[in-house]
Amino acid sequence: MCKIDKKSGDTRIDPCIKNLIHNINFFLPKEVKTIASCCGHGKYPMTILIRGKNPEKAMDLVSGKFIDRKKKFYKRDSENYYYIPETVEDKNEQSI
Repeated sequence: MCKIDKKSGDTRIDPCIKNLIHNINFFLPKEVKTIASCCGHGKYPMTILIRGKNPEKAMDLVSGKFIDRKKKFYKRDSENYYYIPETVEDKNEQSI
């Protein structure tokens, strides 16, 4: 499981996806910004949230789902893991 390295100075990006996030940011158009990310720590899906011209919505690049919040995207579970509820598959859903 990843742990945030307080010494790195980039404490908002999980170390295991730091290069991925920097590369995505390099190729994104200037009007699109990466606003949040998490590797999932082996418990939840990886999430990379971006926001473009519409400030009311963010999109998760990994799942393709839109998140209808401006902030406070992540929720904390009982074990103190953060996740975005919209990106966690419903156990009742069947994959095709």
